[in-house]
Amino acid sequence: MDATSQNLLHFLFKWRKPLLVIPFLAGLAGAIGSMPVFIDPLYESTVIVFPSTTNSPSKALLPQDSYQDQDFLEFGAEEQAEQLIQILNSDVIFDTITRKFNLTEHYDLDLTSATIRTDLFEEYSDKISFGRTQFMSVEINVLDKDPQLASDIANSITNLLDRVKSRIQRDRALVGYNIVEKEYNKVRQEMGKMESEIKKLRQKGVHEYESQSMVVSEQYATAIAEGRPERTIDQLKAVLDTLAKYGGRYVSLRDELHLMKEEEVKIRTKLNQSSVDARQVMPATFRVNKAIPADKKKYPIRWLICVVSSLATFVSTLLVILLLNTWKDLKQSLPS
Repeated sequence: MDATSQNLLHFLFKWRKPLLVIPFLAGLAGAIGSMPVFIDPLYESTVIVFPSTTNSPSKALLPQDSYQDQDFLEFGAEEQAEQLIQILNSDVIFDTITRKFNLTEHYDLDLTSATIRTDLFEEYSDKISFGRTQFMSVEINVLDKDPQLASDIANSITNLLDRVKSRIQRDRALVGYNIVEKEYNKVRQEMGKMESEIKKLRQKGVHEYESQSMVVSEQYATAIAEGRPERTIDQLKAVLDTLAKYGGRYVSLRDELHLMKEEEVKIRTKLNQSSVDARQVMPATFRVNKAIPADKKKYPIRWLICVVSSLATFVSTLLVILLLNTWKDLKQSLPS
């Protein structure tokens, strides 16, 4: 053993009593200070939820125009988990939970304080936390001195999470429904006008322009060739004149109405989907477990407090003794 090691062992042995007694007393003080009389024990309740890929009923359950069907039984990925955490940290969750459980009084906060909301938020953040796990689920942790209240808060936050996300998406879906409905009514109105105009053209004698004009033209030519009565020829010529006058408009309206009907079918399908999204609700999460009252406290951990207190005190005591001895040696080395 070298001289340095011998000196260290000699130093520790010399000061063994304070190095052992003071940390022991600190550990004992930590054990006493962590008793329920001085520190309220906190109980933890946890809920784990997985986000869904979608809570749009139309996309999940109704046929789409293209291959866009989404499996509403599929778990969401990182993006959906982060969205849930953003909603969990929103003011609507904070305000609803603090009001429902009267956390201002439960946390013994000063109601007359000018910073009451800040104080409440700090206490809320210390007791209630949200985080994403490595499995892309979201974990809701609630600490409270009342185990039943901790589980009630955790379950209420989970239920509220579903309602808030559904409300946000339903409000947006309602806006989309109103837009599609307005466009659908506009298309239907245009179709009604075109159908009315086509009806008037048919009353004038234009029923099917292409085949009608071909047949009448053949009859007109045959009547002239066979020398039929002038009255018959004039009647056929009048029909041809009517077809010539209104035929172009009839064809244009007919083709446009055909395209408009195809558009109307697409918009009606989208309107039905928007209606489902605006009026129906699907859960935004898959709940893995429901919070239950804890039967064992989470904090404080008395043995850990004792160990940390003892180790910290041992190091502090050792440093103080070293500083005092160093200062004493310096004083002795200085000339008087």
